[in-house]
Amino acid sequence: MVGSPQTRLVILRGNSASGKSTIAKLLRERLGRGVAWVEQDYLRRTVLREHDRPGLPNLGLIEVTTRYALDAGYHVIVEGTFGAQRYGEMLRRLTADHAGVTKLYYFDVPLEETQRRHQTKPLITVGPEKLSEWYRHRDLLGLVDESIITADESEEQIVTRLVNEVGFGDPPVRARFEPAVHLD
Repeated sequence: MVGSPQTRLVILRGNSASGKSTIAKLLRERLGRGVAWVEQDYLRRTVLREHDRPGLPNLGLIEVTTRYALDAGYHVIVEGTFGAQRYGEMLRRLTADHAGVTKLYYFDVPLEETQRRHQTKPLITVGPEKLSEWYRHRDLLGLVDESIITADESEEQIVTRLVNEVGFGDPPVRARFEPAVHLD
């Protein structure tokens, strides 16, 4: 087992430009300290500088980082495209092994809306053709507890929904690893 009955694991997945990162950021801001954000793009693109291809070490890095943060007593938001075929097994392991509440959310946003949202980003890294090529319609994991988030829900509605459904009440207990120096 990983984490504790008090830790919460939230997995946000879906197509590029569907709103996952925005919601992860807003949720973490709402909850305050004690929440780790494991961002697929950051670990894959920045830390490892890899493309998203089968068999790359980013899967292991995402899993190990998530497990470490949960064992350290943090609530964890895991966020990324996480295509079912490539990432499904790792996400199922995390879900099965977590001792606390785990909730999975799939952002079911139409291609046209993801393309529109992508155009609002300050730094546009890919064009609409590439988004279309990457797009996977309803790429669900097949787990009973994977909930759907639609384009009709506002950011505020989604964050409030996640806070309520995941049961973020008390701040996390980080008792196992206490830092020697506080950097506040």
